[in-house]
Amino acid sequence: MGKPTGFIEYKRELPTDQSPKERISHYNEFHDHMSEDKLRQQGARCMDCGIPFCHSGSILNGMAQGCPINNLIPEWNDLVFKGLWHEAIDRLHKTNNFPEFTGRVCPAPCEGSCVLGISEPPVTIKNMEYSIIEKAFESGWVKAEPPQKRTGKKVAVVGSGPAGLSCASQLNKAGHNVTVYERADRVGGLLMYGIPNMKLDKKVVERRVNLLKQEGIKFVTNTEIGKTIPANDLVKNFDATVLCGGATKPRDLPAEGRQLKGIHFAMEFLQANTKSLLDSELKDGKAISAQDKHVIVIGGGDTGTDCVGTSLRHGCKSLVQFEILPQPPESRAADNPWPQWPKVYKMDYGQEEAAAVYGKDPRTYCIVTKKFVGNEKGEIKEVHTIEVEWKKDANGRFGPQEIAGTEKIWSADLVLLAMGFLGPEDTILSQLNIERDERSNAKAEYGKYATNIKGIFAAGDMRRGQSLVVWAINEGREAARECDRFLMGSTQLP
Repeated sequence: MGKPTGFIEYKRELPTDQSPKERISHYNEFHDHMSEDKLRQQGARCMDCGIPFCHSGSILNGMAQGCPINNLIPEWNDLVFKGLWHEAIDRLHKTNNFPEFTGRVCPAPCEGSCVLGISEPPVTIKNMEYSIIEKAFESGWVKAEPPQKRTGKKVAVVGSGPAGLSCASQLNKAGHNVTVYERADRVGGLLMYGIPNMKLDKKVVERRVNLLKQEGIKFVTNTEIGKTIPANDLVKNFDATVLCGGATKPRDLPAEGRQLKGIHFAMEFLQANTKSLLDSELKDGKAISAQDKHVIVIGGGDTGTDCVGTSLRHGCKSLVQFEILPQPPESRAADNPWPQWPKVYKMDYGQEEAAAVYGKDPRTYCIVTKKFVGNEKGEIKEVHTIEVEWKKDANGRFGPQEIAGTEKIWSADLVLLAMGFLGPEDTILSQLNIERDERSNAKAEYGKYATNIKGIFAAGDMRRGQSLVVWAINEGREAARECDRFLMGSTQLP
């Protein structure tokens, strides 16, 4: 710790953003950059705690506590404070293959577990990570590093999201010949088509993918294993396979009128928008447009926020977001102590933008959808709701109970279902006879990642269910280690 009094002398500061009304006119990233002096001050706030909870990476009360990839946060904060940026990126890359992704889209459980956060606003860890990797790219320090020797072993990685890319990167470093299969037309999985461009510019994804290609990884796009290629061909043609296909089966809402036109899963909406944006700057007419429409987003979380932000950029007429849960408190509740992830009220970028346009947070809490009503053309016209309160039932379990007399009818031309995901799609797991756990995920023990079929491993959301990008990177790295051990008898991968 270069400055023992840094956390006393300096207050938490983040870079400024473009104003909400300005940034909804485009799909570019909207965060400004901080000066090096300011960043060094923020690095000085890190106390180098005796027990650095920020990089513990454990599960506490069902949520991540600290960094799941065990980033050495106090070390690179101190290096930034001292102006040793090259050493900082070396330290950061020891645990994180892609800090340019996590520095943009990770919700930063590290900051929720920062010791300084007990009494003061926590260290700006996420922005520090982003700043280190971007300075490294600008300075030309991030270069392709192909392995010096090849083992002759061939490994297939299915899926090019964060788990697949980190797995492929690590296996390639070990000298194996890695082929990554992606069913979309561009590499990146969730990073490419699941996260909007204003949150993660696709040039950032392509920049890293190009480096991985230069390092020797082969990418095969427009190829869905189990459909384009029989899944068993991987078993025949490769020495090992790692399944990183994600948990892409969306949770549906089986309410009356669900079949009406204009009701879409959130990912249908987001993926179509990003593809049209990249292909034609939204000129090809293939995006699902929210322009001049009354939009209702059902569900919260990052996906719901992304639907809000995208709809505003389309120029929607009105926008509301339904949440079944109560509004979180302004500060930690008694049953949510540090170092747990703080379940507190906040407005993400999409809600900030909606508030700037419509004058208030678009979210309505403790509400459920009862039915959808359409017009004579079979198009969505109305959403009927009722308010709920969370109470214990006869068995003592908390659940939503409807409040009589709170029924309401909402105008709607476009409804987006953002209620999470149920698990992986069935095709490849069924073809390979992979055992499932009780939540339909590929069954493979955490830390070992081996499925019931010899030589086939599973990692990321396909194994653990819907989760964070940083958990996907964690599992991809660890699955690569176990796959390397399987192929070679031992491993030097972390």
